[in-house]
Amino acid sequence: MLRLACLILGLTLGASGPGVTRATDGDLSASQRLHALFDAEWEWTLRENPTWASSLGDRRHNGRWPDVSLEAFERRHVHRQDVLRQLDAIDVAELDAADRVNYRLFRREYEQDVEGHAYRTFLAPLTMRDGIQDESTLADALPFARVQDYDDWIARLRAFPAYMDQTLALMREGARTGVLHPRIVMQRVPAQIRRQIVEDPRESLYYKPFREFPRDIDEAARTRLRDEAAAAISGGVVPAYRRMLEFFEGEYLPACYDEVGVWRRPRGQELYAFEARRFTTTDLTPEQIHEIGLKEVARIRGEMEKIVQEVGWQGTFREFLDDLRTNPRFYYRDANELLAAYRAVTKKIDPELTKLFKRLPRIPYGVDAIPEHIAPDTTTAYYRPPSADGLRAGTYFVNLYRPEVRPKYEIEALSLHESVPGHHLQIALAMELESLPEFRRYGGYTAFVEGWALYAERLGEEMGLYEDPYSKFGQLTYEMWRAVRLVVDTGMHSFRWPRQRAIDYFQEHTAKTLLDIENEVDRYIAWPGQALAYKIGELKIRELRARAEEALGERFDIREFHDVVLSSGAVTLDVLESNVAEWIEQ
Repeated sequence: MLRLACLILGLTLGASGPGVTRATDGDLSASQRLHALFDAEWEWTLRENPTWASSLGDRRHNGRWPDVSLEAFERRHVHRQDVLRQLDAIDVAELDAADRVNYRLFRREYEQDVEGHAYRTFLAPLTMRDGIQDESTLADALPFARVQDYDDWIARLRAFPAYMDQTLALMREGARTGVLHPRIVMQRVPAQIRRQIVEDPRESLYYKPFREFPRDIDEAARTRLRDEAAAAISGGVVPAYRRMLEFFEGEYLPACYDEVGVWRRPRGQELYAFEARRFTTTDLTPEQIHEIGLKEVARIRGEMEKIVQEVGWQGTFREFLDDLRTNPRFYYRDANELLAAYRAVTKKIDPELTKLFKRLPRIPYGVDAIPEHIAPDTTTAYYRPPSADGLRAGTYFVNLYRPEVRPKYEIEALSLHESVPGHHLQIALAMELESLPEFRRYGGYTAFVEGWALYAERLGEEMGLYEDPYSKFGQLTYEMWRAVRLVVDTGMHSFRWPRQRAIDYFQEHTAKTLLDIENEVDRYIAWPGQALAYKIGELKIRELRARAEEALGERFDIREFHDVVLSSGAVTLDVLESNVAEWIEQ
């Protein structure tokens, strides 16, 4: 899973303000006008998303939080509509093939942003997995090499109370209008808020950057920075979290829904159908996706049954799953052992990549533990992309909380997904495609990004992994996990399944542990539609590969196929299909 949502969704916020470069200059060609608009919008996107800009390595906005006032969201909506009018003024027929694709993808982002504004999802600005209660983790993605970097963080600390007030205003409006998450997932948040409320500011998660300094920062500067950070935390940050906790427990949590589906919101069924289209980049309805999920569950179950027979299991399938969940031989007792096992698997994968890929990313990746304060409430692993300036490598984060429920047999499949040839290989390569506009190098689509990573899990067999039948069963469990998502996500949000029915369905078909299942189901509850993209994207990539293998026969080259899939960055599935069809024809 890719944790930086902006990277998956592409341009989530437009910008507005003076100095807009309008694509109406008659002296410019259609392509020049289009790219002038791309450049202008990229700059404003960074301005409107200063924390995302910081995570990319752009330090220009490091002293600010995003403007999340109601007025700002309305301003951005007006701006997006204006951008669409500017796009209308560009004659697509005058563009070359590459720019027609750029135009098509760019326009799609803004059209969907405009359409989605009506559902006002920004009024639910946090979940149990991310939000302002976890904003301190931004510091982990930032370089602290100069005094200015520390001063910028202090500026953010001083501005934090206003950022909190804007967030609480959104939440109050969400509670008033019914744009809320279910109580079952939001009841995890108060404990996360409490972690930010400390008596000693030097114990705050926001103070972490000031515990160490580069050698060239002198002691006088260190003392000043520490004192100013502590004052900003005790005087502003901690009181802001106290206000948040009082509001959250006293007003917000009681207003949250008992039912778990987004259908409970105003126009919730329409919203879910929109999210299904947006995340999958298709016109599939929730009903069609549900049926695809049921068929995939049945197919994968057949493959699982073969593994059960291969290992000589004498009991039922359900008993086999229970054994995988409970037998100590499948688990580490020590978190350090688990982390070492993850790192060992990635080192085993790395040298096999050249068999399947023509190009590998220049920037490396590392394997690290998910921060302890969020580990109990998040998923098994996630990936954080490298910074755009190349100074921060990609990071594959693994969950070491309660290692006794983290199975050994899933390590290979999970590592293929989150590191290479999954997220890191695909995303880092896209960031290196300098011929593409920035919104494509650093943006993308969940169906492609997660579909590729799920496809990458299957490549383990071609790379010589899954020699142990239990590891192969782990890969099937992960594939089944994504098929089950199609069923339970649509089940809860469209067919009004209760949470327990989704958990029971998960347990019936996968060897995932109960802790993982509950965290996963709660993630789907809080992020309607996102989980649909994985399997839909993977099925499309597999379909295109099968089509190419049949059409090309002995001329099919897996390295060439992968290059075609990856060489345009993360695109919509219809654009991917066109790219592969053109390659086959050529």
